[in-house]
Amino acid sequence: MPTYEYECGKCGNVFEEFQSITAPPRKRCPKCRGKVKRLISGGSGIIFKGSGFYATDYRSNSYKEGEKKEKEAAKPKEKDTKKDGKGEKSSGGESPKKD
Repeated sequence: MPTYEYECGKCGNVFEEFQSITAPPRKRCPKCRGKVKRLISGGSGIIFKGSGFYATDYRSNSYKEGEKKEKEAAKPKEKDTKKDGKGEKSSGGESPKKD
């Protein structure tokens, strides 16, 4: 139900009335019983509760894939200790011992 604002023409009293949309508008001031007019108000703001809405919530798949690639490219790469793909070379030319 909306809240309507009224102003009395006789005493200048400004008050709010919580009314149904289908209810008839007030005609008299609750203080002096003078005639009132309904004021135009800006209404109330919208209140979002919860995690919220973000610009990235409804992005296309191609945008999401491009963003993922950018993040992966920006990550620091780990140093590769296995340069030849066979592991580290042993020093002194000795072969590893087998039990």
